[in-house]
Amino acid sequence: MEIEKLKAIIEAILFACGREVKINELMSALELSGEDVLNIIESLKADYEMNNRGIEIIRVNDGFQLTTKKEYYEYIYPIFDKRSKPNLTNAALETLSIVAYNPKITRPEIEAIRGVNSDGTMYKLLEYNLIEAVGKADAPGRPTMYEVTPDFYRMFGFSNMEELPELPRYKLDENQQIVIDEIIEENKEQEEKELENSANEAPKEMKNEELNEAPMPEREEEKNK
Repeated sequence: MEIEKLKAIIEAILFACGREVKINELMSALELSGEDVLNIIESLKADYEMNNRGIEIIRVNDGFQLTTKKEYYEYIYPIFDKRSKPNLTNAALETLSIVAYNPKITRPEIEAIRGVNSDGTMYKLLEYNLIEAVGKADAPGRPTMYEVTPDFYRMFGFSNMEELPELPRYKLDENQQIVIDEIIEENKEQEEKELENSANEAPKEMKNEELNEAPMPEREEEKNK
């Protein structure tokens, strides 16, 4: 099948579905390898960019979706949807960030990190479809685990978790949870090393200052005068 027809088929599938379409779904529909599907999509994306189209193809985890370009949002929103725009408070953004960086986190774990009750914030994020329940944790009470949704990635312009900004001040344990105690301990060790280095360098600086301030020995001629 010629490339232009394959591009048209993929475009039609993405448009008709109105959601992210997994790569394996496209592979099955077109009977092509994953590499061939990716190459066709890249060619299709290049066509959109070259012609300055109002739509684009974005990647969401292991799938693709046909969307409108962000710069045209202000023109589309008043016509397409009369609902109020999601308003995320600082508390909601904080909670959303914790869920994004900690897949399969539970509400008690979120509240342990934030230090406050997060019931209202969690309900709001669920209402906006920015987080979703993904099962029960193997812990007492079997608390619900949460992850961010594809809508989260689309809203913030990411394709997957790997594209999230790095958090150099934080560490994740084997369960992909933030480890606070180790961070505090590392900070203490760093401060102790800096103090130790400062203490070792201080005598050298003092010696140099003493040498600079010490009077120069008088020459023999000046003594005779």
